[in-house]
Amino acid sequence: MHPYLLSFLIFASLATGCVRDHAFHRPRSIVKRQSTPLTPLTSDEAILANSFDNNTVSDWNYYYTHGAHLAGTNRTMAQWTADRWSENGFQTRLDEYLTYLNYPVSHSLSLTYPNGSVFKASLEEAVLMEDETTSYPDRIPTFNGYSFTGNATAEYVYVGRGQVADFEALLRLSVPLEGKIALAKYGGPFRGLKVKNAALYGMIGCVLFTDPGDDGNITEANGYAAYPDGPARNPTSVQRGSVQFLSTYPGDPTTPGYPSKEGSPRADKSPVVPSIPSLPISYAEAIPLLRALDGFGTPGSQVNRTKWVGALNVTYSTGPTPGATLSMSNVMRDAITPIWDAVGIINGTVQDEVLVIGNHRDAWIVGGAADPHSGSAITVELSKAFGKLLATGWKPRRTIVLCSWDAEEYGLVGSTEWVEEHIAWLTGSTVAYLNIDVGVSGKTPGLSATPELSTIATNTMKKILWPTSPNETLYDAWSVESDGEVGVLGSGSDYTSFLHNGISSLDMGADQGPDDPVYHYHSNYDSYHWMSTYGDPGYHYHAAMGQYLTLLAYHLANDEVIPYDLPAYTTALRSYYDDLLETINSSSETVDTSELAAAITQFETSATEVMALMDQAVSTDDAALKTVVNHKFRDFQRGFTSAGGLPDREFFKHVVNAPGIDTGYAPTTFPGITEAVVAGNFSRAAEWVGRTSLGIRRAADILKT
Repeated sequence: MHPYLLSFLIFASLATGCVRDHAFHRPRSIVKRQSTPLTPLTSDEAILANSFDNNTVSDWNYYYTHGAHLAGTNRTMAQWTADRWSENGFQTRLDEYLTYLNYPVSHSLSLTYPNGSVFKASLEEAVLMEDETTSYPDRIPTFNGYSFTGNATAEYVYVGRGQVADFEALLRLSVPLEGKIALAKYGGPFRGLKVKNAALYGMIGCVLFTDPGDDGNITEANGYAAYPDGPARNPTSVQRGSVQFLSTYPGDPTTPGYPSKEGSPRADKSPVVPSIPSLPISYAEAIPLLRALDGFGTPGSQVNRTKWVGALNVTYSTGPTPGATLSMSNVMRDAITPIWDAVGIINGTVQDEVLVIGNHRDAWIVGGAADPHSGSAITVELSKAFGKLLATGWKPRRTIVLCSWDAEEYGLVGSTEWVEEHIAWLTGSTVAYLNIDVGVSGKTPGLSATPELSTIATNTMKKILWPTSPNETLYDAWSVESDGEVGVLGSGSDYTSFLHNGISSLDMGADQGPDDPVYHYHSNYDSYHWMSTYGDPGYHYHAAMGQYLTLLAYHLANDEVIPYDLPAYTTALRSYYDDLLETINSSSETVDTSELAAAITQFETSATEVMALMDQAVSTDDAALKTVVNHKFRDFQRGFTSAGGLPDREFFKHVVNAPGIDTGYAPTTFPGITEAVVAGNFSRAAEWVGRTSLGIRRAADILKT
């Protein structure tokens, strides 16, 4: 679902559950752009990198993409994953949780025109002869996970991307919302927040569609054939996905803050799941709905809202059209059902230092070649690479834990429950969490991380050749697209629970660029056929991303001193502080931020001291001093989560960055302060200056020498 986080190009704004959001926070540069030759590999690095075989990565991807594996439905695939890791020297097990999920039973959508004629949507994706898994009898219907069971019949209104600002714009235009059905375009906020916002404005149902205007340059309008005949979007593709309110809290909605086990008490789920029905549809079936609004309400060109108008041959008018009504039905089956996280372990020589690597395994579809199984295939190959290194007699300094999460798609459920169960061990030992998820959906490298990881993450890129052109490194490709800026983590994938428990985190992958074949996110067309024909023929980008993840993991698990750059965190804090001042200066009141500025200065002092201590430990080869430094590096992030959770969403505890309350993915920095200022709640903003400063001072105290 990656991200969100910040990533790389603004050509599209996918409302995704596990891919990086194509939007830039644009802080002052933390990592300077430069061009460097390929860095030579050490002997251990060469064993790891040379273990990657694009053909076997393709084989793993084929396995994962040829059987239905909706969350909680395919224990065999979890065991298969654990078995592959076990063959490569990992000790493996399955961790089971009993979670609330829901599954589709039936659905329908029809438009009745003012003249009484009816358009009935199929709510299906076309079966393609060229793409075998699109015809599988167990293919998954189009639906929204955690959606509300219900019916609605009413006139409808096009609400743009469904942000609060979109609904406010409609009210200013005197467009009636109460008792209507919302028609919303994907992009911008997480899809669950579109449904939430529609209900908050009195609407009784929500229909979601993907617009080709978000597909970059590879469109039928630009002369490209649609999939399977070409790289453009198939008009019948539908984006499934969860509608949980991800910016309130992820995980099992019925067990907030504790793991879902046999006998666990079940809480009311209504705070984080919708109270109105929703349905996802294709743009082919959105066109009649949009066209029926032409000439009614305000034309899209006059609404003056970001990305309100897409690329379809309609006016994107608001409506409603008198006498034009939608009738929708959505029936779901609730279940408390097992899910399975596969876990593999290589024990290190230092037991209280642990590296966790993960991606998820469940998918909304039979396929999922990009999401999540580019990551799944890469992690199997990663286990093979470490297995070859183990065969030489090598043993990691730190314990390596490899995880394949179930039920990520519903709301990061498998990883959240696992973190909740193992929180004491994780916060006492975990050095970092590395997340891969959508390893490859295009050719544009993406990287978001907590700032102390930025230097080791970008330096490791210089060791990997990128397949786009001869002699180009991964770093070259990344720096061109990112301008040398490491993204800020928001939410949308499995790093979230780690980050908000004070664990250094990183998310990586290669995303669709504006000139790449269209990635059919959460659609039947995210298939092995699409990936092997258009996404990554030959699986060379998979191999390169896998080599990168593996070498990065090797250094985090094996370097004598954890390779963190603490001054980079100071640079980031100062950048975020400047952004906060801009937000305050554009508001109606002032906020005294001197306490926050002082806390950042205190952090800077501690960061400088601990780096000097690190240099001393290395130069004197003092093992005890190295342990002191390593434990400070391991633990300092815990300070950022020590001031309590954010207002009305206590799960999110990190005072430096969190997903925006009205985005679900994209990050907000100094969120307690920033969101209070934006909401006009200046007393809360003042309170959160204090609480944010406290978190930063506590992180500084952990680093202090």
